[in-house]
Amino acid sequence: MPDWNSLLNELNQISSAGPFDVLRRKYLKHLSEITGRNVIIYYSGWLQKPGIPDAAINDNDKNGFMTTIHGLDRSKGLDLILHTPGGDLAATESIVDYLRKMFGTDVRAIIPQLSMSAGTMMACSCKSIVMGKQSNLGPIDPQFANLPAHGVIEEFQKAVDDCKKDPSRIPLWQPIIAKYNPTLLGECQKSIAWSQDIVQDWLRTGMFKDDESKDEKIASIIRELGDHALTKSHARHISTEKCKEIGLIIEDMELNQDLQDAILSVHHACIHTLTSTPAFKIIENHNGVAFIRLAQFAIPQNITIPQNIMVPPVTPPTPPPFNPQDKPDKK
Repeated sequence: MPDWNSLLNELNQISSAGPFDVLRRKYLKHLSEITGRNVIIYYSGWLQKPGIPDAAINDNDKNGFMTTIHGLDRSKGLDLILHTPGGDLAATESIVDYLRKMFGTDVRAIIPQLSMSAGTMMACSCKSIVMGKQSNLGPIDPQFANLPAHGVIEEFQKAVDDCKKDPSRIPLWQPIIAKYNPTLLGECQKSIAWSQDIVQDWLRTGMFKDDESKDEKIASIIRELGDHALTKSHARHISTEKCKEIGLIIEDMELNQDLQDAILSVHHACIHTLTSTPAFKIIENHNGVAFIRLAQFAIPQNITIPQNIMVPPVTPPTPPPFNPQDKPDKK
């Protein structure tokens, strides 16, 4: 028989789970039942709460993955649902390394809407990527203070060429080049090489590990995703059809209606949470174990202060039974 403290803890757990948590966990559980695999969502609220730096991928996110992976049957693999603007390159490399230590290469990415920049790199580390007609990946070219690394190098080279051709143009270029830190050019070059090297390695050891013509396919993918001259903008939205065209292994979400409905139900439940609660980052598994970060707004300064809220790995409240008739509207 549970003692007083055990019952009190259980009551606190039930009362702390709001309707958004119950709804989200209901559809996460249902998705896992359909696939027979572990499911973890990695959702950022950068669209709903712009301007929060920690909405991007960062080292703190590994705590969320450690929390949500603990206790899972890793032999079932992992479906990783990504919705992120990207973020820190070093943190991304570290998180992917951790996921591979836990699940090997049996990780499948699912993109209900957007997984940009470093989020695209994470998707490329997986064995395949599930995308729908509404899904997009993005370029993987690195950024420095919102400046594309490729763009910095191109501008510097253009200045060199112009000044060699016509020295009278040196005064025109001086104020432009002066805005760059002396080490910026070298850092841009290293960052480009770093991002391309790790994605090449992930593709070679994951998505294309058994493909005899992997080198040619990987070179094409890196060129299409990593060359700023081709993508034109770091914000470029790369469609499902384009992802297939450049050689990525893409699974069409629409080919399995039950899977599509389950994925989009999870997606819409997450967006409702990010829109209607202070949450700006959700990492959560299909068992209801979650690592949720909240944004608090100070009054009257209106300063955004991120806080870590860790939901301990306990049994969540039992959600209402799944009923196909009460699915949220889909795109």
